[in-house]
Amino acid sequence: MSLFEATQQAEVPTQVRRVLHVPAGGGKAVWLSGDVYSVKAGAAETGGSIAVLEASVPPGGGPPPHRHADEDEAFYVLDGRLTIRVAEHTYEAGTGDFVFVPRGTAHQFHNHSLHSAKLLLIFTPGGVENFFLEAGTEPTAGMPVPVEDPPGVAEAGARHGVIPAGFD
Repeated sequence: MSLFEATQQAEVPTQVRRVLHVPAGGGKAVWLSGDVYSVKAGAAETGGSIAVLEASVPPGGGPPPHRHADEDEAFYVLDGRLTIRVAEHTYEAGTGDFVFVPRGTAHQFHNHSLHSAKLLLIFTPGGVENFFLEAGTEPTAGMPVPVEDPPGVAEAGARHGVIPAGFD
């Protein structure tokens, strides 16, 4: 059973009753939009309060513009540089930088550098991790991440409140 299936079947507790430890390199990984996303924690593990994903973004990587109907999203750059566009603002974010995006706000990030970037995506409340697990594909070690999204991404986005967006 995949983490997505287990999360779908699990009843989300109203409060967290245990400590969660995810070792380095842990979490279910998927390929999506040319990036690698690893789910470190989601609604099922945190009583619905938060979802945390680690993203590895190769040069040229990053998702298309979108917004989240139900979650605030925060970015914390662990390594590298990314251009993060939020509504009419553009931020050049490097290692240690933090950007918060309120729910409903159009945003995207892109790696314009020569080297991969790594960041944490923090969503409140949790639940949007199910979009990544449903829409993404199983990664294969040693293979390049496909740039093209698999079929069904838009439908998965609609089910999980991840909506394509443009910038005004």
